[in-house]
Amino acid sequence: MGDDSEWMKLPIDQKCEHKLWKARLNGYEEALKLFQKLDDKSPEWSKYLGLIKKFVTDSNAVAQLKGLEAALAYVENAHVAGKTTGEVASGVVNKVFNQPKARAKELGLDICLMYIEIEKGEAVQEELLKGLDNKNPKIIVACIETLRKALSEFGSKIISLKPIIKVLPKLFESREKAVRDEAKLLAVEIYRWIRDALRPPLQNINSVQLKELEEEWVKVSSAAPKQTRFLRSQQELKAKFEQQQAAGGDADGGDDDEEEAVPQVDAYELLEAVEILSKLPKDFYEKIEAKKWQERKEALEAVELLVKNPKLESGDYADLVKVLKKVVGKDTNVMLVALAAKCLTGLASGLRKKFGQYAGHVVPTILEKFKEKKPQVVQALQEAIDAIFLTTTLQNISEDVLAVMDNKNPTIKQQTSLFIARSFRHCTPSTLPKSLLKPFCAALLKHINDSAPEVRDAGFEALGTALKVAGEKAVNPFLADVDKLKLDRIKECAEKVELVYGKKTGGAAEKKEGKPIAGKTPAFSGNGGDKETKDAAAKPLKKAPAAKPGGPPKKGKPAAAAGVGGAGAKGKKGPETKEIFESELSIEVCEEKAAAVLPASCIQQLDSGNWKERLACMEEFQKAVELMERSEMPCQALVRMLAKKPGWKETNFQVMQMKLHIVALIAQKGNFSKTSAQVVLDGLVDKAGDVKCGSNAKEAMTAIAEACQLPWTAEQVVAMAFSQKNPKNQSETLNWLSNAIKEFGFSGLNVKAFISNVKTALAATNPAVRTSAITLLGVMYLYVGPSLRMFFEDEKPALLSQIDAEFEKMQGQTAPAPTRGISRHSVGGGDDGEEEEQEEVGNDVVDLLPRTDIGDKITAELVSKIGDKNWKIRKEGLDEVTSIINEAKFIEPNIGELPAALKSRLNDSNKILVQQTLSILQQLATAMGPNIKQHVKNLGIPVITVLGDSKNNVRAAALATVNAWAEQTGMKEWLEGEDLSEELKKENPFLRQELLGWLAEKLPTLRSVPSDLLLCVPHLYSCLEDRNGDVRKKAQDALPFFMMHLGFEKMAKATSKLKPTSKDQVLAMLEKAKANMPAKPAPPAKASSRVAGGAAPAKFQPASALAEDSGPNTMESKPDPKRAKAGGTSSKAKGVQGKKVLSKPNLKEDDDKSGPIFIIVPNGKEQRMKDEKGLKVLKWNFTTPRDEYIEQLKTQMSSCVAKWLQDEMFHADFQHHNKALAVMIEHLESEKDGVISCLDLILKWVTLRFFDTNTSVLMKTLEYLKLLFNLLGQEEYHLTENEASSFIPYLILKVGEPKDVIRRDVRAILNRMCLIYPASKMFTFIMEGTKSKNSKQRAECLEELGCLVESYGMNVCQPTPGKALKEMATHIGDRDNTVRNAALNTIVTVYNVHGDQVFKLIGNLSEKDMSMLEERIKRSAKRPSAAPVRQAEEKPQRTQNISANASMLRKGPAEDMSSKLNQNRNMGSHSETTHTVPREFQLDLDEIENDNGTVRCEMPALVQHKLDDIFEPVLIPEPKIRAVSPHFDDMHSNTASTINFVISQVASGDINTSIQALAQIDEVLRQEDKAEAMSGHIDQFLIATFMQLRLIYNTHMADEKLDKDEIVKLYSCIIGSMISLFQIESLAREASTGVLKDLMHGLITLMLDSRVEDLEEGEQVIRSVNLLVVKVLEKSDQTNILSALLVLLQDSLLATASSPKFSELVMKCLWRMVRLLPETINSINLDRILLDIHIFMKVFPKEKLKQCKSEFPIRTLKTLLHTLCKLKGPKILDHLTMIDNKNESELEAHLCRVMKHSMNQTGSKADKDTEKGASHIEEKASKAKVNDILAEIFKKIGSKENTKEGLAELYEYKKKYSDADIEPFLKNSSQFFQSYVERGLRLIETEREGKGRIAASTGISPQMEGTCVPASTHTVSSSIGNTNGEEVGPSVYLERLKILRQRCGLDNAKQEDRPPLTSLLSKPAVPTVASSTDMLHSKLSQLRESREQYQHLDLDSNQTHSSGIGTTLASPSSAAANIDDLKKRLERIKSSRK
Repeated sequence: MGDDSEWMKLPIDQKCEHKLWKARLNGYEEALKLFQKLDDKSPEWSKYLGLIKKFVTDSNAVAQLKGLEAALAYVENAHVAGKTTGEVASGVVNKVFNQPKARAKELGLDICLMYIEIEKGEAVQEELLKGLDNKNPKIIVACIETLRKALSEFGSKIISLKPIIKVLPKLFESREKAVRDEAKLLAVEIYRWIRDALRPPLQNINSVQLKELEEEWVKVSSAAPKQTRFLRSQQELKAKFEQQQAAGGDADGGDDDEEEAVPQVDAYELLEAVEILSKLPKDFYEKIEAKKWQERKEALEAVELLVKNPKLESGDYADLVKVLKKVVGKDTNVMLVALAAKCLTGLASGLRKKFGQYAGHVVPTILEKFKEKKPQVVQALQEAIDAIFLTTTLQNISEDVLAVMDNKNPTIKQQTSLFIARSFRHCTPSTLPKSLLKPFCAALLKHINDSAPEVRDAGFEALGTALKVAGEKAVNPFLADVDKLKLDRIKECAEKVELVYGKKTGGAAEKKEGKPIAGKTPAFSGNGGDKETKDAAAKPLKKAPAAKPGGPPKKGKPAAAAGVGGAGAKGKKGPETKEIFESELSIEVCEEKAAAVLPASCIQQLDSGNWKERLACMEEFQKAVELMERSEMPCQALVRMLAKKPGWKETNFQVMQMKLHIVALIAQKGNFSKTSAQVVLDGLVDKAGDVKCGSNAKEAMTAIAEACQLPWTAEQVVAMAFSQKNPKNQSETLNWLSNAIKEFGFSGLNVKAFISNVKTALAATNPAVRTSAITLLGVMYLYVGPSLRMFFEDEKPALLSQIDAEFEKMQGQTAPAPTRGISRHSVGGGDDGEEEEQEEVGNDVVDLLPRTDIGDKITAELVSKIGDKNWKIRKEGLDEVTSIINEAKFIEPNIGELPAALKSRLNDSNKILVQQTLSILQQLATAMGPNIKQHVKNLGIPVITVLGDSKNNVRAAALATVNAWAEQTGMKEWLEGEDLSEELKKENPFLRQELLGWLAEKLPTLRSVPSDLLLCVPHLYSCLEDRNGDVRKKAQDALPFFMMHLGFEKMAKATSKLKPTSKDQVLAMLEKAKANMPAKPAPPAKASSRVAGGAAPAKFQPASALAEDSGPNTMESKPDPKRAKAGGTSSKAKGVQGKKVLSKPNLKEDDDKSGPIFIIVPNGKEQRMKDEKGLKVLKWNFTTPRDEYIEQLKTQMSSCVAKWLQDEMFHADFQHHNKALAVMIEHLESEKDGVISCLDLILKWVTLRFFDTNTSVLMKTLEYLKLLFNLLGQEEYHLTENEASSFIPYLILKVGEPKDVIRRDVRAILNRMCLIYPASKMFTFIMEGTKSKNSKQRAECLEELGCLVESYGMNVCQPTPGKALKEMATHIGDRDNTVRNAALNTIVTVYNVHGDQVFKLIGNLSEKDMSMLEERIKRSAKRPSAAPVRQAEEKPQRTQNISANASMLRKGPAEDMSSKLNQNRNMGSHSETTHTVPREFQLDLDEIENDNGTVRCEMPALVQHKLDDIFEPVLIPEPKIRAVSPHFDDMHSNTASTINFVISQVASGDINTSIQALAQIDEVLRQEDKAEAMSGHIDQFLIATFMQLRLIYNTHMADEKLDKDEIVKLYSCIIGSMISLFQIESLAREASTGVLKDLMHGLITLMLDSRVEDLEEGEQVIRSVNLLVVKVLEKSDQTNILSALLVLLQDSLLATASSPKFSELVMKCLWRMVRLLPETINSINLDRILLDIHIFMKVFPKEKLKQCKSEFPIRTLKTLLHTLCKLKGPKILDHLTMIDNKNESELEAHLCRVMKHSMNQTGSKADKDTEKGASHIEEKASKAKVNDILAEIFKKIGSKENTKEGLAELYEYKKKYSDADIEPFLKNSSQFFQSYVERGLRLIETEREGKGRIAASTGISPQMEGTCVPASTHTVSSSIGNTNGEEVGPSVYLERLKILRQRCGLDNAKQEDRPPLTSLLSKPAVPTVASSTDMLHSKLSQLRESREQYQHLDLDSNQTHSSGIGTTLASPSSAAANIDDLKKRLERIKSSRK
């Protein structure tokens, strides 16, 4: 047993994989024990993730059993087990279920169930269903059994039945009896859960089987099945279940819960949809029109057969429905009518909700066809209309049904009533609101009074059903006038009704009303479903005087409704719903009744001739009335007595006053009817204008209004007033009405009735009448809103402006709460009544609009025009439609065939017509108002399809249309049914992003949504993973809003259908969305929302504030059909549409505006920039803003700017813009983040204001901008390019304003902007501004340029100082004097800063210009030396701008170059900085430096050079440390922005700028404490660096004019700062893969750049690069660099242009990495590297690699893989996780081969090979390739450009392969060529032998100043660059000599000295000379110090330029002695100067 002992020692996981089964068995046993005791979060679990599959698929049966047990324990206990689901379940299905042992199967089944328990049901089910396709019947049986078991334990909620039922019929057909039997058991189990829903899918199986099944099904117990096993997430359910079990089987307690646990499955859901449109007979449409009825019959029968399919695929059935409708309506053959009706029934039941859009067309036709008497036809029609009803809602077809109710034909009436009765049965109280009940009951009441008994019966049945469904409380108000007999009959019918939704008695229904009901007005705080009744709701019956007994109790009315909604609301419906209505009594009867209650004397004196007697009589009368009981007061008799002669003609005012007072008393105290009112009203109106009696008359009118309801009273009063001529009465009546409306509220008032009278009043000659009318309109406006104005648009402008002024006054006011009319008749203080009220108001307002019926204008001819082939004719048709709608203004919903015609135009090939159609649809929405609802499905949804158009403007138009519709219809219509989800399903990125964007905007405003929204979720998920970024973005934005309505659980559940990878991603997004899920909008605690008589008593005001708080949300807190018009803002109704929310007077100015004005949308700004970059939106670039820009900005703002503010911002009136700006200024400080997140939009909006002509807006805008830029400066914000380019050019336009004050402001803003946007970039924009035609603008721009140069030095001049100055100089010749002056002044400013060099830069000027310039320079007579002081003094205005930052500046501005501005601006502000002497001293130096060392005539040349020499060191003054540190000291102040700025300068096109920036960064990197500041900027810095490298490579190197020393200097700086960077490991690791790839590309390109080698210092540069490359390889994040190199290699091999040398160097870098692997392997993310290798091998399969010219790539790859395998062993195979499809490349196979190989021969040569590493490989270039390589080399030597390179390569080659034979290649060439080659080789040899000894004299020191690592040791490790480590040889001194010669102007003859390239990378060496990198550092530090000293002297840093770094850099001598020497000399110079 020797071998046993070996495996016994192995760890468990290795045993489990052992090749011996015993070892595995033992492993499984131990694993089982381990799994049972491991902690559920232990990391151990993860070890076994890959092994569990092997546990269950073990080939040894004994071991497998144990393995299964262990696997079960694993699944049960491991927290990570879910990850193994797929593979293990598939292993169980394929390898366990076919085992003979029952135990194995049992365990397999348990494992499957356990996975389901840990929430992995979908994956398991998927594997089991796959198993059903297996060929092995055993497996199929086991899978069916597992499914059955799972279903019986977990229930149908967790196991989705649809896919199982789909495969059932196939299982019943199996040949294997076992399978069929098992299928039968499964079918019985399914039946237990879903009952009869299972029948339809199984109807086609073998009849015998079906019969057997039926028998089994009968036996199934009828008790609802219960879930007995629970998911981990259902633990509380489990606990409850266990309690019940304990309590004795099945206690009732659980029933309710359990019931909901079993979802009702709809058989329809389980069916497959069938596509039938394509299967229609080809000639169907011809046949159906045929003359012979038989042919028509054939056609219909074909359809009938097709529609028998129980579920139909959705599609465009419009044409089919149209012909069927025609047959039903027009066909003479009744058989065919019945047949067509059957087809419609089939279509409706097969399509369900999808048929809804056609319902509206068909319903009227069917109803009218009920005139047929034949029972079969009637039955067919009944079935059809019932089926159709189920596809739509009662709401949608109510108009059509009500229209038919008045038909004369009794059969039609009867059938319609019966249809209504049947429809009601399907309703619930929530789907049968009062708004629907009201019209239906009114119509049905007529039916129950009909002469035909069948009509009456049907009417009773319908009303009975309504009563049953909605409850008495809701229906009784409408039955107020029905006599007792009929009422009993209705109730009797109600008893018999059986409802579809179970018996919900009236009580239940009422209970439901309290809840907010989907789509209806939500109830307010439990009982005020409506705005106007809030008040009442809050204090129900406080006001009621003694309740009146008389009159039928008005149950359903809410407290408030009485005065408002009761009879008056229905006043316009005529007498049928009046409250108290008496018949008129004759005068005799009246006298009798009066005599019974009044004293006799009183009655006699009524008409006495003596006024005093009449007065006494009145007093008695009054007393009698006051004492009477309500029940016994004969109101009519009394008022008739009062009206008896002299009646209202009474002449004595005292008597009259009493009389009027008595009328008021009677009205208040008695049961006062409208009949009584009619007796007195005329007289009251007549006295209304009376000076003495007027107030009494009005009081009486008010009392009557309270008794008889305001709407009716008002109508009577106004009509009477205008039927007489007295203007005083008219005006006073109107005044009374204004007041009464405020007291009673507006509900129920018929505006239409007043409008005509108000119009008369407005036209009156008497001003008092006009004024009263306008006041009345103002009051009405409070309630009706802006739509009121529509009635008066044709009035005279003067009058209209008065009306507008009145409306304006009312804006922002709240309608007062009603104080009267609340108390009467209120028995129930109901909540549902209120709901109705509210709807009435809204409906009223919309219904008031006089609508035109345009049905007759939509002729067949017009429709055919619209569908014509010729687009011009189509256009004519559309134009006609436009004009028809325009003329009609408001239209009836009947528009004939227009919808179909317009729908087909929406996909017109001509986009212009599509847009025209969209604008027609938009018009249509406004014109038709809420009635447009019925067209949503057939016209609205097609508009959504247009959102997928590729053209931006078409999409924008479609979106505008959809919004216009939604505003009228609310969202419910859109979200119902599957239409929206079908649209979202289309994989059109435009459609998806637009639609999702629209939903994201609308959903947050809804309070409830139809459940159909859930259908969109799967498509939403696919959008989250769409390949289009914008779609993904929009989907993510919409996610929280979907979740807000559907809840996290439902959304999470919906992920179950996704692929596992997608599922995890989506779930993560859901979690994220859950965090930012907004709350649903509050129920309309919009107490103040302005409807209903003001509704809110004061205490509700705050609630309104809350509701409004949510900014845009509440504007349309619920654009729901009902609410939008009704409650919402009462009459915000239509017409308000785009207007201000402000106009809701009710919202107190602050209420609706609390809450943030800018909403922060995560990544909103980035997304907008992306859109603009990707041209998805218009680029903000125009000469004047066009509408589409404004619309686009509006749309973009809608998501992040509060709705009310946006309305202000885009208002047509400038005053609103001012308001908006005031608000923005006010919120600036408090909402910084919001402002910054919307900055791009704010700036764009501001640019629009620049184009306004109104000065006040412009001034306000500039004020805002000043504050804004101050804030941004404080926040250290940096403008993005996008923000700058869409704003600055427009700001610059305003510099040319004629008003001085504006110009000043704009300049001030430009100054401030320099703090948040680089001045050099500003320069470009301002330079553009100088090209303007406006001379003021040119002049101001030139001045501004001068200021920039003065503040920031020449560096700001873009693209180069020369070009910029030339451009400025052109303006010296401008025709405008101010421009000339400005140009001259600017150039003088530059001259002051920059001296005579200006002339050089300007180039040639015309003589005249030049003389002007010279003259001006002379006049300015300022020598450059004084310039800086001048700057400070002359520009005080600039200084103050930055006073905020002044304190910081003193420390030396936070190196944000932009704040250099302040350095010199501040100069005047602190005295200690006036070191005058040094300043002059430095300026001289500056001239010298600008001079670039050319010999100047005034001085002897020699002296000049010496000076130069002396001055250089001068730049090392002591204060250096102090000077620079402050910049990085206040880390907190401005570091990040400073670093960003400096980094941006690294990539500058100007060499000096770049050197400056690099030096600064190097400074930071070399101070340990500061280096951290760079963290987070590394990628950015490296990108800037390789961009600069590219710039040098492509531009500078090619530029003849450039001094090449400059380039070397720049190279040195770049390499220096990079080496500093890559010394710091923590920073080096921040570099990302992509950046490293580009960096390596840049560095290798530089190494191979022959032009560099030709430079004098070139060789040094290349050595330094070598050193840098090694640093990069060693210090960067190993994963990133490896990855980068692999990608780079792949790219270089793919690129044909790339040289083989390049790939070779990349591979050498890779070899180096391979060598480092043993140390670094643990820090490497192998998964990523293997993914890269996988991709590489996918691009370069072995065959392709073998075809490469060189064999290095394939070897490199093999070496890398081999090393990895060797280091990781078999575990390497676990690192393939990131590779989705492993078989796309040979990687896995290759790794396995290597593994095998290394297993077999552990000590084999392979290993040694890798140890020797890549160097070994180099030696073995195969002979076959030799010739190719040599051929290549000789080709190079023969070419002109590459000859040197070729020789070098040949030399290398010979050195490496000394035995290589080059004879054959030389033989064929000329003698000259041969000798040239030999000479060249010799030369290289001598050179390399000699030069090789020079220690790398300009690498760059790896030493950081702080860390003292001796250079030599350090460089040893870096092992690059120095060829032999010899003693310091003479060559070093030669170098120095060379430099000295150069200094003295003697040129060194150029020698060819380039290091052998290949040797650079491979041979290590030990330099003994202080590494030359030190020298470069010393240069850098000098450079830095020069800069610092300048700064120390507070001089503009521009002047440093690079201050002589050129010469110093050239010198590699950096001995410390030299520096000391220089320091001493410096001191001497300084002292002598003093």
